[in-house]
Amino acid sequence: MRIALITGASSGLGREFALQASKQGAFDEIWLVARRAERLAELAGELPTPVRAIPLDLKKADSFAELTSLLTQTQATVGLLVCAAGFGKYGACSDLTDEEISDMIDVNCKAVVNSCRTALPHMQEGSRIIIMGSASSFQPLPQFSMYAATKAFVVSFSRALNAELVPRKITVTAVCPGYVRTEFFDVAKDTANPDACNNFKPMYEPEPVVRQAYRDASHGKDLSVHGLFVKTQRLLAKLLPHKAVMRVWLKIK
Repeated sequence: MRIALITGASSGLGREFALQASKQGAFDEIWLVARRAERLAELAGELPTPVRAIPLDLKKADSFAELTSLLTQTQATVGLLVCAAGFGKYGACSDLTDEEISDMIDVNCKAVVNSCRTALPHMQEGSRIIIMGSASSFQPLPQFSMYAATKAFVVSFSRALNAELVPRKITVTAVCPGYVRTEFFDVAKDTANPDACNNFKPMYEPEPVVRQAYRDASHGKDLSVHGLFVKTQRLLAKLLPHKAVMRVWLKIK
């Protein structure tokens, strides 16, 4: 049985990855992982492909033991792993609680690594991994420092893992969008300093971001960047000193 395993599937980009994966017709089942069981059940009803809804909290280490057990019991082959679980919180490092910082690291970083390590023993030549990074990873971002740092880790890990998996002919693609119209902002602003960031332009829709991610992954690219604005941002972050980039960010955030 060939499956697509998608984390963070209950909303936003994870949900869109599931919708588009189902249209590909390449999988016997789509496994949806997220905390909100009711959202997973709702999405399962929209997909033409058979779905296994798996309500798990990826902050908890035993979630990956459960996934490993399911993969072993079903003898599933993971043709696609999408790591879309993640969240951010606006504000300086000092604005965030210990729990907010810990949870961001656990979900954005540790869960990505654990998801890959869980799926890889069940992947074969031609399998793909897609991991949600962010344009925030291109440079340090004051007032959004913790989230940007977690995404810098994710992109570095993803691109290195892609190189490590060349002998197995498995590709890893880090997806680095700018602002995307999802529930991300509701969570990000639920913090001690919700007005730390307010300039959310340009705003992209989930569908074209995910469509390009799948296209770039199919071409074996290790990085997927959607939109001229975000591509320009990445170029400037490479060319300009980060001190200058941060000064600009603080003026427009």
